[in-house]
Amino acid sequence: MKQGWKLDLADAKLMIEAAKAKSEEIGVLETICVVDDAGFPLAIERMDGARVTGPQIAWNKAFTAAGHKRSTHLFNTPPNGPALPNNEAYGIQWSFEGKFAIFVGGFPVVVDDEIVGGIGLSGGNGEQDTAAGVAALQALADHYSAQGRSVLVAADIKK
Repeated sequence: MKQGWKLDLADAKLMIEAAKAKSEEIGVLETICVVDDAGFPLAIERMDGARVTGPQIAWNKAFTAAGHKRSTHLFNTPPNGPALPNNEAYGIQWSFEGKFAIFVGGFPVVVDDEIVGGIGLSGGNGEQDTAAGVAALQALADHYSAQGRSVLVAADIKK
């Protein structure tokens, strides 16, 4: 039997608060969703004034990142993004009833080299979504560093 770590609601809230703080700093209204390792939401928050479409998009990004174990933008990053035309996963975004997101803003949450969930952000451009997502990962890393846990803080994650 394999043992592992699980994200909990406190972790999700910590990440969301860090992402919101970064979003406010850079002047963007985001929706942030944190999911468990199966892609189900632990917490989702839409900042006041953020787009009404944000919750579903943020969840899709978090779901994809957790389930497929890679940052969502890596699917369509040239030249080898697997979802690009003529590459091996072209059309993958139509999987899971269209819930599979292949654009910027979804990041797996990796603790001690294991995928324990994902975070998705919607509302900014790619650079803004990435900044807020990395801030959330950094907050989790800072929180768990005292316990000797390692959290991967990076934009380009592929496991």
